[in-house]
Amino acid sequence: MSDTAPMSPQDALIAVMVACSASDENMRTAELVAIQRMVNHMPVFAGYDADRIRRISQIVFDLFEEEDGLDALFGLIRDALPERLNETAYALACDVVTADGKHNDVELRMLEEVREELGVDRLHAAAIEWGARVRHMTP
Repeated sequence: MSDTAPMSPQDALIAVMVACSASDENMRTAELVAIQRMVNHMPVFAGYDADRIRRISQIVFDLFEEEDGLDALFGLIRDALPERLNETAYALACDVVTADGKHNDVELRMLEEVREELGVDRLHAAAIEWGARVRHMTP
């Protein structure tokens, strides 16, 4: 992907997951494994070149360093993501944040930001969050 090429819908999903994982400045192994697992197994990523994850991650990290970088990131994501995938993006973000069994206030605020930026209905978001929580329960 060149610096001027727009993100694909799959790139946008990766960017959302990476942004949520990196929001607390600590990308945990469980979160990275969750991202890789979802890319490898989910139908929305069929045919996606997993080597692009590193490039998209770098874009997210670079934007996090800029003053209005989060706004710019959400602009790129909204431009690339068809509306029908907004709830998918939120579900993937929730799965990444809950993958390590811990979430902190920074990650929860980032999820709230994703929900608002993508216009995910509160009731739908609650159901998605519940699903992520129960999928990542430990004995």
